Amino acid sequence: MGSVRRCAVVTHGDAERTRVALGQVISAAKVAGVELLLPSDEIAKHPATARETARWSGGDPECDLALVLGGDGTMLRALQRFLDTEVPVIGVNFGRVGFLTSLTADDLPQRLGEVFAGAIDVVPLPTIEVTHLGRTHVAVNDVLVTSAIQGRMAMLEWAVNGVRMGERGCDGIVVSTPIGSTGYNLSAGGPVMGWGVDAMVVTFVAPHAIDSRPLVLSHGHRIRVASRSSGFASRLVVDGHVVGSVEEDTDVVVSMGSATAALATLPDRPFLSRYRDTFSR
Repeated sequence: MGSVRRCAVVTHGDAERTRVALGQVISAAKVAGVELLLPSDEIAKHPATARETARWSGGDPECDLALVLGGDGTMLRALQRFLDTEVPVIGVNFGRVGFLTSLTADDLPQRLGEVFAGAIDVVPLPTIEVTHLGRTHVAVNDVLVTSAIQGRMAMLEWAVNGVRMGERGCDGIVVSTPIGSTGYNLSAGGPVMGWGVDAMVVTFVAPHAIDSRPLVLSHGHRIRVASRSSGFASRLVVDGHVVGSVEEDTDVVVSMGSATAALATLPDRPFLSRYRDTFSR
């Protein structure tokens, strides 16, 4: 991409973690001639530093890049915020894992100039849509249907494109995008999908069966998950946030979404190298 003219900034929920780094970003932006934009919630977190930035209304993106100072949770929040805008999101890790981020705090002085110069790669990310009780939610990472009572096994019935696939006693079922495949899906024994793959994977969490295997599905497939648990509900979780309760004999419908997100990376830190460095320790 070309050089960055305007850059939105999204920071970690704990403002103290990123206060110094935000000052470094402001200094680097001045040198590069980049205008920084902060949403109102970020200005509230950093009132003193934010005096040197412009306010982003949250409507039309009006920016070329979104810079995240945070971990994977903050990255997901930013990717959600810029869905379908074609604004790439690049991260500086101030979290625990930071798999979705490309830079470390130590990289900021040396490499932020490269980022502002447009020396980045952009990976389009597919999304997942889930419909429940007439409401549709969009996930960048994953959708989970899980028992609402810790320690109680959920009974879930599932079908794909109208083909009934049976019932499973389990802790839950997770449907992941490629970037979500290295999260809960990986912990549940599901396959890792490389960034750029246009598919979703269905994985049961702790299934009480020996024939439950993950299933990779492409666009056009519709997954129906119904609660058959007697006397208690399941929870619907989208990108780590509970968004609804799936009562007995009600269901959710999951499919690949029409919206896309744009993840920016450094050319020398592609998916495979960070996958190796993160999970081979």
